Amino acid sequence: MPARLRPAPAADVAAARERLSARTHDRADLKLLVKHYLALLEAKVPGNSVEVRVPPFAAVQVVPGVKHTRGTPPAVVETDAETFIALATGALAYVDTITDGTVIASGERTDLTPYLPL
Repeated sequence: MPARLRPAPAADVAAARERLSARTHDRADLKLLVKHYLALLEAKVPGNSVEVRVPPFAAVQVVPGVKHTRGTPPAVVETDAETFIALATGALAYVDTITDGTVIASGERTDLTPYLPL
């Protein structure tokens, strides 16, 4: 079983968010924030029926339902790092990202509106 992601220390998250808002961030800040917020999502909505992907940083399986074990999962949500961070923090609404195409969702149970922001 793959190791679960762990939330980052609060001070590291605050510093990375500050650099992100000041537009002085780097790839390491994006990686830290994506993994942090995916860990929070995984803890908030445990399950195996939807895979949330934020390439190239990480992916988690969440939402109760049919367990996925091999191959392409039946339900996938995929987006870029900046969009996922904005969703996690409430800067963007999930429905808007679906509409504008910055989030691609396919399959059942992929409406993450009840779980975001974190």
